[in-house]
Amino acid sequence: MGKVERKRERLEIIYDIIKIINDNHNSIRPTRLLRQSNLSSKSFSDYFNELREKELIKEIYDKKGRKYITLTDNGFKYLEKYAVIKGFVDEFNL
Repeated sequence: MGKVERKRERLEIIYDIIKIINDNHNSIRPTRLLRQSNLSSKSFSDYFNELREKELIKEIYDKKGRKYITLTDNGFKYLEKYAVIKGFVDEFNL
């Protein structure tokens, strides 16, 4: 049963990171995202790289060369699907 809990925790962390970006008008600086995610630098880096590889988030640069993190279409889909799953879990007290 521990594996199920760990998996759920991981999905929640991914959701939290994506939600933070969304809640910041879909544009946030990496350092601010790290701070708001409440993860260690190493954990954050691992999640960040995974989300980028799976094309849930992307990096963009403004005219001054500052990096911002935004959601891709897949990132927005993850938010929607997670809400459905969470509703299901809550409804059945799982």
